[in-house]
Amino acid sequence: MGNEWFESVREAHRRAEKRLPRSVYLALVAGAEEGHTLRDNIDAFSEIELAPHIVDLDLEYDMTTTVMGQELSMPIMISPTGVQAIHPEGELAVARAAAERGTAMGLSSFGSKPVEDVAAANEQTFFQSYWIGTREDMLARAERARNAGAKGLIVTLDWSFSEGRDWGSPEIPNDMNLKTILKHSPEVLLAGKFTYLSRYARTLRPPELTVPNMTASPDEPAPKFFEAYGQWMQSPQPTWEDLTWLREQWGGPFMIKGITRVDDARRAVDTGASAISVSNHGGNNLDGTPASIRVLPAVVDAVGDQVEVVMDGGIRRGSDVLKAIALGAKSVMIGRAYLWGMAANGQAGVENVLDILSGGLKSGLMSLRRSSPSDLTRENLVIPHGFGRSLGTEEGSHVGVSSLHEAGN
Repeated sequence: MGNEWFESVREAHRRAEKRLPRSVYLALVAGAEEGHTLRDNIDAFSEIELAPHIVDLDLEYDMTTTVMGQELSMPIMISPTGVQAIHPEGELAVARAAAERGTAMGLSSFGSKPVEDVAAANEQTFFQSYWIGTREDMLARAERARNAGAKGLIVTLDWSFSEGRDWGSPEIPNDMNLKTILKHSPEVLLAGKFTYLSRYARTLRPPELTVPNMTASPDEPAPKFFEAYGQWMQSPQPTWEDLTWLREQWGGPFMIKGITRVDDARRAVDTGASAISVSNHGGNNLDGTPASIRVLPAVVDAVGDQVEVVMDGGIRRGSDVLKAIALGAKSVMIGRAYLWGMAANGQAGVENVLDILSGGLKSGLMSLRRSSPSDLTRENLVIPHGFGRSLGTEEGSHVGVSSLHEAGN
């Protein structure tokens, strides 16, 4: 296959498109409805400019940070994503890559590999769950994750069964049985997707579409993805009291993911959460939601001194990480970027993506004459008037020059 190393996340994306069956690729890139939020997650970063210094270059850099009690080599973590059938090793490849680079792995309860195996591959594993079933069901899955060695619990609340795709998210099969394999084989063979085919041929098994972490015990039969999805759709969604109860029962590091509003951020703090993730589910839920980076500053201003704030959505370069940290995030979480890396080159591809992002972050620190991400502030940025959005406050919907420093003015 020649040189498998790549220089940018964009190149990983290009190789993923080249090597994945079209239906699998489209499932990775589709956003809700017309994809406004998906695009804004990416494009909003380009509106923020950097204000570098030119002297006092530090020769030593400390990229470490701590999130939910885990010391990380860099402020970049793996965001949990569902069934990773783009590569036979799936979540295990990602967990090993993150461990090799010294950062945390987020494992979805809709993932295709058991939490026991993933936590063994990466000791800094956070287990993620949607609110599915009863309180007792939630706690049973959490206890299984704790027994497996998970260091923290993430509850994701920013997905509400969105099915609308104006531009081509494909039908996802419920089971890779013989009928399904035959139906999709022309797509794989005629399009020349031999890398994808050969990876699974070596395992002598089709892609796994079960979700083994949806049971209370690893000994129970794993349900199919859409069985678990159906249970979730029929589950009453949680109250703040439910979240407080689960946080108390868990008793360890606890993150609420999906915050975009200041009032929700304050309620999350009231539950006793250790961390919150400013997120719109990668543009895959309610289209028209502002980009995560736009709502981050208002959330940080409201609760950043009370809870760890992380952010996900649209991270494609090290400079994106830098901008999020300068706006107050403790760390970012990446999703599509590492999935493209895995599609391009398995575990090594995920490591490649992490190296690209951490390398770009370090280069940015050098240009800004900062020795650590923790030294970054809004004074290192040029932020246009009206860039931010303050949702769930009395001040209105915009964060302008009064609350976001515009460097250079």
